[in-house]
Amino acid sequence: MLSRLVHFSLRHRGLVVVLALLLMGFGSYMATRASLDVFPEFVQPQVDIQTEAQGLAPEQVEQLVTRPVETAVMGTVGLESVRSESIQGLSVITAVFREGTDILQARQNLSERLGEMAGQLPAGVGSPKMSALTSSTMDLLKVGIVSDTKSPRELRTFADWTLRPRLSAVPGVAKVTTYGGEVRTFQIQALPEKLKAFDLTLTDVLTAARLATGVRGAGFIETANQRMAIETQGQTMTAEELGKAVVSQGTTSSVKLSDVATVTEAAKPQFGDACIMGRPGVLLAMAGQFGANTLETTRAVEKALEDMQPLFETEGIKAYPRLHRPATFIENALTNIRHALALGGLFVGAVLLFFLRDWRTALISFLAIPLSLLAALLIFQLFGATLNTMTLGGFAVAIGVVVDDAIIDVENILRRLRENAASA
Repeated sequence: MLSRLVHFSLRHRGLVVVLALLLMGFGSYMATRASLDVFPEFVQPQVDIQTEAQGLAPEQVEQLVTRPVETAVMGTVGLESVRSESIQGLSVITAVFREGTDILQARQNLSERLGEMAGQLPAGVGSPKMSALTSSTMDLLKVGIVSDTKSPRELRTFADWTLRPRLSAVPGVAKVTTYGGEVRTFQIQALPEKLKAFDLTLTDVLTAARLATGVRGAGFIETANQRMAIETQGQTMTAEELGKAVVSQGTTSSVKLSDVATVTEAAKPQFGDACIMGRPGVLLAMAGQFGANTLETTRAVEKALEDMQPLFETEGIKAYPRLHRPATFIENALTNIRHALALGGLFVGAVLLFFLRDWRTALISFLAIPLSLLAALLIFQLFGATLNTMTLGGFAVAIGVVVDDAIIDVENILRRLRENAASA
């Protein structure tokens, strides 16, 4: 087989040169569009399902939420194992699928099962939600913001309502998680003696608060000529406005929330905090989508942060865009393999030219290195594999093997040709 291949290549040298040029061009084109990541997908396909159950103890979450959701998940095609965790107010279930399972199809099957059983959960329990489809490493970029002029509550509000939506809109970003600062909330602290004086209950206070903070459709007015929609403007935006909400309507007077409770604007109870460069701040952790190009997505996020720099300066906010940047590993690996490729080609050319004194032989060995790597890259693309620090490290090691084979094989062929020519 190898002998036939050699004879064919020698007989059709022009065709071999054309194919080599095509491989060089097409391989270089595909190399610029190769999928890059920090590490390969080293975990089995899995899906995280979270269900919020505010106010429930861990035992209640286990019995009333986790077990029904586990029962619904069981039986999904390709499911290998199920792990669960029940904590105060939250149920977390991890469904692990067999190796080779199509993760998109598995998520679709789970979504259908969860949709059917959502109405079976107790009142007040949220619908089960699947986490975003991310890569195995997940980490894309961590950004921190601090300010000398804004309070922790104002800084968190800026991060949640201005910065986070902008970063979430970048293609390739699966989710953005915010840590630190203070989440702005309205707190209604009922006064028991006031409730007793007005003959009211906590249920009355809760109902009034829900009606005051919601936006509802007001319908329309039908006339002979047209139908006019009515828009409500009743959503409260301050604690003072919320305190004016009516709890009970009497014949002569009405009872407001401020009459039976203390209405304030305060921070939501914290379950963690963030420290940016030794200062209190807000941390935004971004996760990459499954199959996204980590390097391109990171650069797109950094471009979005650069575009927002004038806004940061106006708001008195300082951003630290590279607290943790996995794309740096990819850039270093690409730089290393470029150096290894350049040095390998230089050494091959220098050794062959110095010892063999034949430019054609040196050219053949010199072209063998990039052609071998580009052929491997095309095979990676064919099987959907990514270029990551593991494969790029393997390429750097393989360059040594390719250089060794190129020198030994070509030198041996040239020596035999010279011996045959001398004996003739």
